[in-house]
Amino acid sequence: MSTATMELEQTKNDENQPLSPGPDIVLTQTILASLNAQAVYVAAKLGVADALSAGPKSIGQLSKEVGGHESSLYRVLRALASIGIFAEDPKRTFRLTPTAELLRSDVEGSLRDVAIFMGEDWHWSVWGQTLYSVKTGEAAWGRVHGKTVFPYFEGNTEAAAIFDRAMSSFSTLARKAVANAYDFSSLNVLVDVAGGHGKLLTGILEATPDLRGVLFDLPHVIGRAKESEEIKKLSARLDLKEGDFFESVPAGADGYILKHIIHDWKEAEAIKILTNIRKAMGTYGRVLLIEAVVSEGNEPDFAKILDIEMLVSPGGKERTATEYAELFRQSGLKLSRVIPTRSPYSVIEAVKA
Repeated sequence: MSTATMELEQTKNDENQPLSPGPDIVLTQTILASLNAQAVYVAAKLGVADALSAGPKSIGQLSKEVGGHESSLYRVLRALASIGIFAEDPKRTFRLTPTAELLRSDVEGSLRDVAIFMGEDWHWSVWGQTLYSVKTGEAAWGRVHGKTVFPYFEGNTEAAAIFDRAMSSFSTLARKAVANAYDFSSLNVLVDVAGGHGKLLTGILEATPDLRGVLFDLPHVIGRAKESEEIKKLSARLDLKEGDFFESVPAGADGYILKHIIHDWKEAEAIKILTNIRKAMGTYGRVLLIEAVVSEGNEPDFAKILDIEMLVSPGGKERTATEYAELFRQSGLKLSRVIPTRSPYSVIEAVKA
């Protein structure tokens, strides 16, 4: 074969190769990403993944089981299958993919409750007011609901339960990674401040047999936590205490852990929480924040996207390591190290200054 013929054949082959998406396609996909999120919410809310857990089903079977309009549900699942969430087989039959498995309610690491929380209308409507937050610097939640996030949940038990389950899912995602990354055996008593249903703390206790734990949160949260089978199983090593971290936290422990708490608050409130912990902890105590640390540069970063949720919902922020160091300084603490984990979160350790 001549060189010219080889070049012609190569040109034909190149023409048949799919082109990398251009800037217009990338931007269009980003603009339409919110539609993907709502489609995932619909599938999660209807329990489609649970319905497919035993094997593939036709769209007719699925629509009857989950309570959806057949052709409309088909269009949603077809769209999700195009991005790897579910797969469509001949005759409009759908099956689970590894990604869709995480929308089941009965699997380790399930994100179904997170998908539901993100898509519920009382949360989704807040994102529609992002421009307000950017213009004013204020959380949009109060503008939409007439009160801030946590008072809203205190008065809306159904929404609060959805929020609690979503936060427990995030804790499940983090707890193995955190337990593996940090040596909790060096502690005697660990207080999980605003620890919700105790998913993180119970995971750490299970991995650290000699450690004692204290789950600390508001009364209505602790009331729900008491029903947890994991907490009941560890009752010999785990105490439940009610309170408000703006007033005080349980004293005398040598470890205080807070997952996704400090990022909810602006500087003044965050310093108040950390100062109360510093007052309660012993001389050689440690504060452990489980947060996504904002990275430098332009690479994709979970923390930078989550930061927009903090802006519009509770009004807090994700922070860089430098910003955490300054937050600690103003609270009478000192950043000692940042330990990455095999998750989007790091363990940010501080000691008394």
